[in-house]
Amino acid sequence: MPTKSNNIGGRGGARAGAGRKKSAVKEKSESGNPGGRKLEVLDIPEIEGVDMPKPHDFLSSTQRDGSELQAAEIYKETWEWLQKIGCASKVTPSLIERYAMASARWIQCEEMTSQLGFLSKHPTTNKPIPSPFINIGINYMNQAVRLWNEIFQIVKENCSTDYDDAPEGDLMERLLKARTKM
Repeated sequence: MPTKSNNIGGRGGARAGAGRKKSAVKEKSESGNPGGRKLEVLDIPEIEGVDMPKPHDFLSSTQRDGSELQAAEIYKETWEWLQKIGCASKVTPSLIERYAMASARWIQCEEMTSQLGFLSKHPTTNKPIPSPFINIGINYMNQAVRLWNEIFQIVKENCSTDYDDAPEGDLMERLLKARTKM
């Protein structure tokens, strides 16, 4: 009779992203490498003069209301920041695209909530219900945060320079500017 494994059906075992995050290489070197282990830095040569990979067209597609999706701008800002701190070659363009799309969709949901309000009518009972854009926006925001944390973890593990002026702080500014345009 075969024995049961703890990993049947994907249950049990370590979860992806679980556990304590690695310390930044910069922090380890500044504190004198307290663990004494060899600092683990990816040995990927930085390619000088590489242009930003062209974002896919869907990141700037025209929306149903005639506006243009802001994901291409977010992609460009994020790429330029990564290039400035020397980590652009360590983050895949598809990860940046996913982050940019989730962030742009979150902004879009916030704009719709501002335009239409927090309440909506139920389709059959006509009673007030919370606007569906609220939950959709929360989901996009959570997705954007998870993707940003993934990008920032790569930066933190591999960057030996200061990584300030992160573009993710500009999202709130972009959202506030979008509200003044209405």
